[in-house]
Amino acid sequence: PVDKWIISKLNKLIKETTDNMENYELGIAVQKVYDFIWDEFCDWYIEMTKRRTYNREQDPKSANTALWTLKEVLTQALKMLHPFMPFITEELYQSLYKDSESIMISEWPKYDENINYADDEKDMETVINAIRAIRNIRQEMNVPVSKKANIIFVAKDRAAEVLNNSEALFVK
Repeated sequence: PVDKWIISKLNKLIKETTDNMENYELGIAVQKVYDFIWDEFCDWYIEMTKRRTYNREQDPKSANTALWTLKEVLTQALKMLHPFMPFITEELYQSLYKDSESIMISEWPKYDENINYADDEKDMETVINAIRAIRNIRQEMNVPVSKKANIIFVAKDRAAEVLNNSEALFVK
């Protein structure tokens, strides 16, 4: 679900950013890309996939899926960021794709209605909100980050199922 979540969020970002660019709302467009890169991609997706990518031997298929998703999301984000930061995005793009043409002439990301995963987005928002709540409670109670804590969830319906089945909760 975490891979579908980030792909779905990227897909929505592509639509919104493209619309903003077409309407000359450049400040709004760049802010959305910036927020996505830092808040969703870096803060959450990369952190949630570390276990999968570092332990490739245990589940190579999951690791490869995470690595493909990381590269694809970063590539598409760089393409949307390119009009605002051309030199940096070109350098990063060339690092990802050696001997390729310039990012400047690569195809602009396209919105695809088939990759909207609303349920996975909702599930991941539940997990993210739970993690935030746990972190806030730990901070309020002065529990050191290094100390493990047992947590009991009281939830109903879909939220209970999502939280009970989520490995993402084990991310520090």
